[in-house]
Amino acid sequence: MQTFWAAVFVFGLLIVFHEFGHFMVAKLAGIKVNEFSVGFGPKLGGILRGETAYNLRLIPLGGFVRLAGMEPEEQVAEDDERSFNKKSVFQRICVIAAGSIMNFVLAAIILGIIFSFQGIPVPTTTVDKLVSGQPAQKAGLQAGDKIIAINGQEVRDWNEMSEIINKNPQKTIFLKIIRNNQPKEVKLVTTKDENGFGKIGIYPRQQLKRLNIFMALVMGVKYTVQITGLILVFIGKMITGQMAADLGGPVRIIWEINKAVSFGFLYVLQLAAFLSINLGLFNLFPIPALDGSRIIFLTIEGIRGRPVDPAKESFVHFIGFAILILLIVVITYRDILQLL
Repeated sequence: MQTFWAAVFVFGLLIVFHEFGHFMVAKLAGIKVNEFSVGFGPKLGGILRGETAYNLRLIPLGGFVRLAGMEPEEQVAEDDERSFNKKSVFQRICVIAAGSIMNFVLAAIILGIIFSFQGIPVPTTTVDKLVSGQPAQKAGLQAGDKIIAINGQEVRDWNEMSEIINKNPQKTIFLKIIRNNQPKEVKLVTTKDENGFGKIGIYPRQQLKRLNIFMALVMGVKYTVQITGLILVFIGKMITGQMAADLGGPVRIIWEINKAVSFGFLYVLQLAAFLSINLGLFNLFPIPALDGSRIIFLTIEGIRGRPVDPAKESFVHFIGFAILILLIVVITYRDILQLL
């Protein structure tokens, strides 16, 4: 039951933030919003507030915002300036892109909350692991040793320590350490890496450092950018065949949520942040039926000065949607087989 409610929380959070991005920018652009729905399929319930219906639908695998004049078959008065298609290309692109942007914002906020309450991992001068055959191991350093000075110069954090070691490639250095609450001095000769920096072959022990809310949000943005970059690199390697394709569907996501629940709520939040980044990126890909393809069509309209034939565009999105559904079915089948 915990997994069920955690899944509802994660999916709901991602969907609501994504669709709220479309909704908010559409409102700012003066576009009439007919419906804001979480889920697809038959309507379970809803309320009408002003001109917008807020609905909850049966299949919780997405959501949508229905804007006046967005669909080609929709009949909208020619003089209706609040129609989606009456707005500039730039305004329409902003509306379409806002959903994915809100997913990145959500990820940064979630990570910021985690860094504020739990803390951010910071490397210390305490040795966690040693690299076999490297100077630190040969000199007798052990896991748990805390390095407090190098060549008589006090080091208070990992960056200070690394800077001194990096500046002394293939040189003799003296480490003052604390082992079992007793001071000890260790002599060793550094190696030189491919960039010409000095190394001794140790991994630092991590320590969680809680941040104030402002710094936590700044770090949330930084980590969101870094994770996005890593995902793009991973996708690039999959496309070029350098790495095996590793895709997961709803079943895989629920399985990961189930594992996260066993570790606690903060782990569920971490997973939600990661999934939010993936959702934001995926929707920006130029795949028919996704936001990315709509942005491509709008860009073509901006360059040509006239829109692509609505019937042709709708057909492309329909084919793309059918392929996506087929892909989801195949991935789900594979996920079930792997889990079994």
